[in-house]
Amino acid sequence: MAHDQILIIDFGSQVTQLIARRVRESGVYSEIVPFQSAEAALERMDPKAVILSGGPASVLGTDTPRAPQAVFERGIPVLGICYGQMTLVEQLGGTIEAPDHREFGRAFVDVKEDCPLFEGLWKKGERHQVWMSHGDRVIDIPEGFRVVGTSEGAPFAAIADEARNFYGLMFHPEVVHTPDGAKLLKSFTHNIAGCSGDWTMGAFKDEAIAAVRKQVGTGRVICGLSGGVDSSVVAVLLHEAIGDQLTCVFVDTGMMRAGEADEVVEMFRDHYNIPLVHSESQELFLGKLEGVSDPERKRKIIGATFIDVFEEEAKKVGGAEFLAQGTLYPDVIESVSFTGGPSVTIKSHHNVGGLPERMNMKLVEPLRELFKDEVRDLGRELGLPDAFVGRHPFPGPGLAIRMPGEITQEKLEILRKADTIYLDEIRKAGLYDVIWQAFAVLLPVRTVGVMGDARTYDYVCALRAVTSTDGMTADYYPFEHEFLAGVSTRIINEVNGINRVTYDITSKPPGTIEWE
Repeated sequence: MAHDQILIIDFGSQVTQLIARRVRESGVYSEIVPFQSAEAALERMDPKAVILSGGPASVLGTDTPRAPQAVFERGIPVLGICYGQMTLVEQLGGTIEAPDHREFGRAFVDVKEDCPLFEGLWKKGERHQVWMSHGDRVIDIPEGFRVVGTSEGAPFAAIADEARNFYGLMFHPEVVHTPDGAKLLKSFTHNIAGCSGDWTMGAFKDEAIAAVRKQVGTGRVICGLSGGVDSSVVAVLLHEAIGDQLTCVFVDTGMMRAGEADEVVEMFRDHYNIPLVHSESQELFLGKLEGVSDPERKRKIIGATFIDVFEEEAKKVGGAEFLAQGTLYPDVIESVSFTGGPSVTIKSHHNVGGLPERMNMKLVEPLRELFKDEVRDLGRELGLPDAFVGRHPFPGPGLAIRMPGEITQEKLEILRKADTIYLDEIRKAGLYDVIWQAFAVLLPVRTVGVMGDARTYDYVCALRAVTSTDGMTADYYPFEHEFLAGVSTRIINEVNGINRVTYDITSKPPGTIEWE
């Protein structure tokens, strides 16, 4: 890669991905690697700077993670965040302790000294809100460092060694709860590390197309098209790169939102003129799911059946050497065990790291360096319509995981109608692009109700809507009561089979924001 790069060494924090997002938002390419393989990544990337993430471990424990010593000997800027600050301090000769007072949540940093990291942002004597999440703390800093910020629970909340361009922050600048955090990270990458900020989605598009052409050559590619944004962007990117060497296979599971299967066929077959195989397999999937209620079993059945149908259709096409899929950067990160701790999440819906040998195909994954919102930006660069690119995320198993309990055709139709009304009302209110993801859920509960002069015994529908800037953290959307009353009335009046509507106002920490 010709662009400046920042290496982020991960020690297992649940918000490490947010560091990468904030850095990329400033136009600098960043890559996350587990601490175990950081030294090799340092040589491979030749980064302009290194950021050490937070993590759940304590540097006071035995066999806890450390940064490669080469990080501090390479002569490049280093920023340590939370655990990253503590391992930086400990490895360079400072001291850490486990005090009685811990510091979690909102806190305030008092700026004690000016320093290059704070230039243009924070001044000596000011107080700024931050987000803390630590038990241990620094009590003695290495030679060459000075204290530039303190908090009530952290006498070394911010430290700096300007001669070596080493900085440590006990708070988390990557989360939105630190209002100036993104600016501090940009100050590190641009002012301290000297990055130019030339990594754009337009540049990525050109480089990705060139990389696909180099990898595929004159070979043929099969792309599994789900109808979601990720696989759709992959398909359009590949078509621009290799034209008719691409064939898409759309496995219609019958679990999509109302009208979406027809939209996929119309856009890719008719508008883009991409060779498309449409496998209408709704009855097969419903048969496999009959009597199954466990959510994980449902996922696995849908995934296995999808692969079986896809393989069968791919054989009919014949001659393909490559399989393209929409693996994203979070899939890659979360499919690697960084610390072996509870923060590790194994993704089961992508073949990250390889394919079954029986498929005898090579993977093409042009999006594996991108986050979800970056994929949307790439889609716009490729000319996909905003109505499609901006569509709310939809999970691979589809409506099956928005319907706890057994899946039936009747319940799917009830849920589709409710979901369509809900999204229609959101669009009418001008809120669709404000909300990251909204959907209806058909609960496995039936309640007695009275509608008019008749007693009913029907399902309960739950409505969910979340806001997000990165697809990794989420908060519920605070609808007005009038909106909820209106949409509930429409669902009750227009959908036979539902007699009660409820709204979910829970929030989600970093991680997937889908209904589980």
